[in-house]
Amino acid sequence: MSERGPQDQPDEAMVDLLIKQVTDGLSPAEQRALDVLDSAVVSAHLRDFERAAAAIALAGSANASPLPPDLAQQVARQAEQHFGAVAGADKPIDLAAARSAPAARAPAAAPRSGAYGWLAAAACLVLAVAAWNRPPPQAPTAQVSPPPAAVPLPAVRPAPPTPAEERAALLAKADSLKVTFGATKDPAAHGVSGDVVWDPATQRGFMRLVGLAPNDPSMHQYQLWIFDGGRDKRYPVDGGVFDIPANATEVVLPIRAALPVLSPQAFAVTIEKPGGVVVSGRQHVVALGAAG
Repeated sequence: MSERGPQDQPDEAMVDLLIKQVTDGLSPAEQRALDVLDSAVVSAHLRDFERAAAAIALAGSANASPLPPDLAQQVARQAEQHFGAVAGADKPIDLAAARSAPAARAPAAAPRSGAYGWLAAAACLVLAVAAWNRPPPQAPTAQVSPPPAAVPLPAVRPAPPTPAEERAALLAKADSLKVTFGATKDPAAHGVSGDVVWDPATQRGFMRLVGLAPNDPSMHQYQLWIFDGGRDKRYPVDGGVFDIPANATEVVLPIRAALPVLSPQAFAVTIEKPGGVVVSGRQHVVALGAAG
């Protein structure tokens, strides 16, 4: 509220009319009486009275929380210092009365100059009440990022069965054929033994060899032959070329038949040139087994 000089202060008649205008409203005659007064002074003070009236209504709200005693006393002192000269009040402002005053209008019995100061003090009061009851600013809510989605671990595939395990499973089948290997008179066949397990239904089989000498693949390789009862004996079915690693005492190897075997009659292992041959001369047969 800006400072005003003594010539700008309203007289008692103007105060009466301004109070009634912002509380009950003016009759036509009272409005005409106000219109003939100094319009500059009326305009200068009308807004203060309107704000004070609104302050009284807000101060009487049931939802407002009471001010702490020290804050109420501070508001009273500031109101008296700021508005004492304007109001011409000769007694302290009763803040409790201001808060409990009816919201519709100011007390009719209040002295004119005192009413002006009382309304002005009410404006200070409601500002303090509004500030006291204003909810504290909310701290910004921390944005919590969701935990990262669990990355599914790749499925652990079981290790493939070894040739020895597959041989054992094939050997457990009732319709599998087992043929025992025996050594021949070839010097390289000394101490050789083993067997063949063959499944006619799936055309799968494994051979187990014990005591066969390791070979140098660049010099020669071993080759398996399958004699089929439904084919010419001169042309046994190629069962695959293989090597014996160094320091190996027993090996289990899969059989890779080049053609379907209709009726296996015998199995033979020969020594051939690197890469094997299409037709064996059978000069070096190191293992031989016949079906029973």
